[in-house]
Amino acid sequence: MKKYCLIVICFHLFFSANSQNTDVASKNFSNGFPIKDIDVLISKMSIEEKVGQMSQVDLGVIAVGDICNLKNPQQLDISKLETALNKYHVGSILNVGCGSGTISLENWKKIISAIQIKNQKSSNYPIPVIYGIDAIHGANYVMGATLFPQQIAQAATWNPQLVKSANEISAYETRAAGIPWNFSPVLDLGRQPLWSRFFETYGEDVCLAKSMAVAAISGLQSNVDNTYHVAACMKHFLGYSFSLSGHDRTPAWISDRELREYFLPTFQAAISVGAKTVMINSGEINGTPVHANYDILTKLLRDELKFTGVAVTDWEDIYKLVNVHHVAATKKEAVKMAIMAGIDMSMTPNDFEFNDLLIQLVKEGSIPQSRIDLSVKRILNLKKELGLFDNVVYLPSSYPDFGSKKFSDVSYNAASEAITLLKNNRNVLPLMNKDEKLFVCGPAANSLNLLNGAWTHTWQGVDDKYNTKGKLTILEALRANFTSVNYLQGTSLDSIIDVKTCIAQAKNADKIIVCLGEIPCTEIPGNINDLTLPAVQLKLVDELSKLNKPIILVCCFNRPRIIHSIVNKADAIVYAYLPGDEGGRAIADCIAGIINPSGKLPFTYPKATNEIVHYDHKASEDLATDFSNNAYQPEFDFGFGMSYTHFTYSDFKVSSDTLSNNDSISISIKVTNDGKLNGKEVVQLYYKDIVASITPSVKKLVAFEKVDLNVGQSLIVNLKVTKSDFSFINKDLKRVTEEGTIELMLSDFKHAIYVK
Repeated sequence: MKKYCLIVICFHLFFSANSQNTDVASKNFSNGFPIKDIDVLISKMSIEEKVGQMSQVDLGVIAVGDICNLKNPQQLDISKLETALNKYHVGSILNVGCGSGTISLENWKKIISAIQIKNQKSSNYPIPVIYGIDAIHGANYVMGATLFPQQIAQAATWNPQLVKSANEISAYETRAAGIPWNFSPVLDLGRQPLWSRFFETYGEDVCLAKSMAVAAISGLQSNVDNTYHVAACMKHFLGYSFSLSGHDRTPAWISDRELREYFLPTFQAAISVGAKTVMINSGEINGTPVHANYDILTKLLRDELKFTGVAVTDWEDIYKLVNVHHVAATKKEAVKMAIMAGIDMSMTPNDFEFNDLLIQLVKEGSIPQSRIDLSVKRILNLKKELGLFDNVVYLPSSYPDFGSKKFSDVSYNAASEAITLLKNNRNVLPLMNKDEKLFVCGPAANSLNLLNGAWTHTWQGVDDKYNTKGKLTILEALRANFTSVNYLQGTSLDSIIDVKTCIAQAKNADKIIVCLGEIPCTEIPGNINDLTLPAVQLKLVDELSKLNKPIILVCCFNRPRIIHSIVNKADAIVYAYLPGDEGGRAIADCIAGIINPSGKLPFTYPKATNEIVHYDHKASEDLATDFSNNAYQPEFDFGFGMSYTHFTYSDFKVSSDTLSNNDSISISIKVTNDGKLNGKEVVQLYYKDIVASITPSVKKLVAFEKVDLNVGQSLIVNLKVTKSDFSFINKDLKRVTEEGTIELMLSDFKHAIYVK
């Protein structure tokens, strides 16, 4: 979503109900709406009231004051609030911006309860307002909430249950603030690493991303209608993440087959487990803006996928049909195009022009009232499913675990399981001697912002004054684990500070730890033209390598930045993604051997900025040609990640050599930890279609399971596949499983089966 400055609300919000102040933060706020039959309610509503339900405005529209002034913070403006509710009957509010990390749990409840109290007096049918927010990696706009690793790091855990738990906590703490709608998760596939929102995806692979999508939706929702869950929002339907340029909100050119093969399945999986809402792609596909694309928003989303929930626009995207895409001559024409394409709710978000224009269109007959009723019914059903007609805001005492150690432990576990060890020459890690002299440097060494990334207290996540108190940076956590830690930053993200002094101080160290990073950013502000890590950070490593001391790289990136020139100069590479508030502790514990890294890459790590090839499209390893040798040369392969221990695979068994109809095949493998440390391993089953009507992928993930094994322990892992698991989109845009030979691949084992 396009964001501007966040709104800071003062502690003493002015709100009134019957001219009396009400301590709504200390009790449940019950809406007490008498009509529970949605169809009856709709039949009684005016056009103005219906259109109001289809509009969503930013909190700034109903507030007064300087949006970014911390000394004189913004407050609700009762006059503006009355205009929004009494005149325009606004059904939804959101907010984003420059300081919402300063909003406490109690103040959030005061804000939202104040709106609902005023809303009760607004019309004959005071339908509860639904408040939405971007809780991207935890309730990141609520003071003291638990912040988790970003989605790409969650995918690197290859642990859906852990992802579900993280999202359950995010829902709990978001609902604790009185907010029932979360604009998350991002289900766009991460196949364009240049994209500024790559870190918000679950990676490049359909099988892995589908598993994570189901886990996230299940964790956030649990079919809601209770105190502890929220409505999830699938983002961004469809193809948003694969722009041709790699820049945010620029055109995508995706064939219909590729769109269905790669970018549709995550949404389809989320819909299958009951996802309540969807946000639409801000961009365009093959020349048609998605916000005006009836084929995608109605034929595909509604008719084919059977989605019955609410479709909301992204920030001001209906107006962009005029001023960005130029497919509409006027805003009125744009509103008609978007509503008739299938939009239910417009994130307007800065005025009420959408309401005026839509009312005009209905009254003049350009949009049938039946079309409006359809969207309003979806919106009211959502509010009913969330329990908003009964209770909008619950007692603070209902959330005793908010910001608890129990929750932060889950965040720590997620950060720990995400850490991916990409290199470990001569077993330089772990550092078991706590008295080793360490020299630590680099821009990410002493920054919580670079561990969290964007969507952390502020939209871009760059302001350290909102950081969660008591959380450790990498440097601080290392100092807790080791007795001798010397530190000098050396370089910022993109400029040299003092490399010479770094070299001088590093001479006395036993090991050198260089913490590399990328400025927190998302959406258009995060656009870059080159994946290569800034030269000053590469130079820092290059200069330190001349000391011939062991170098450990710690990488905290929004996306896979190119580090090829320094890979061979490092003895160990710890890839931490954006691990969140507990990331510093997890990284330090990984280096010290307190935890054993078990993360696996959820994407193919490119070697060069223009060498973007995904693992499932690489050339056949059986072809002895230059093409085969040169087409796929990543820095690190999808699914790769090392451990401090060693696992042996044996006793590979397949239950049948044929697969037909509704049958399934079981694949079993014995995994043994024959190393010296306890550890976790991800068992990954791949396949390839030997012959198909569409050139088949040479290797494709079909099933996986993460197991935890003590030293000397063995475990039989059983995976099950069905005929549909080997399906693909054919040239007629149909999902089919063709008859023929499939080769299963697990570790070094291969086995051919025949699919009938």
